[in-house]
Amino acid sequence: MIGHLRGALLEKHPNLVLVEAGGVGYEVSIPVSTYTALPEPGAQVSLRIHTHVREDAIQLYGFAAAAEKSLFERLISVSGIGPKLAITILSGLAAADLAEAIRAGSLERLVRIPGVGKKTAERMVLELRDKLDLGVAPVAVKAVAAAPMDEAARDAVSALVNMGSKPAAAEEAVRKARAAEPEAGFEALFRRALGLVR
Repeated sequence: MIGHLRGALLEKHPNLVLVEAGGVGYEVSIPVSTYTALPEPGAQVSLRIHTHVREDAIQLYGFAAAAEKSLFERLISVSGIGPKLAITILSGLAAADLAEAIRAGSLERLVRIPGVGKKTAERMVLELRDKLDLGVAPVAVKAVAAAPMDEAARDAVSALVNMGSKPAAAEEAVRKARAAEPEAGFEALFRRALGLVR
């Protein structure tokens, strides 16, 4: 099983990266918080990896922080939550905020995440409340030069569409979020738009 991957970042998208290691390019699904912690393509990256093996595919899920990988693995242990939904959940709330919401039994915060209904939120609280360490820390985000605002907006729209939103609804939500926070970077813009998307 692949547990760690270090190599050159060839491409990065809000939910997916391509990393070259030993002449092989690995496609790795990532949460939005890991995307914001990544350098520009061409730089070296180091990701903690969860390898998910199915009958028809081997999928890699990558994380910038050990706490996020640990939380991801806790999430997929919950009945009804697969790796794709777990990535969506981690994209919808920062790891520390998610852990806090689960420990507090805050169903209203959890059901705001796309794909998480009341029953799934209740299962998350019931099955994980006593299993989460109090030390879940947010991802340490490296300082990255501010990207042009239109690029951040495009990335936010792309992330929302990848999470299941319709393109028109995603664009409208991002426009509203940008109007509310003209100087916001990608992650802040995405999280605000996530709360606005229909």
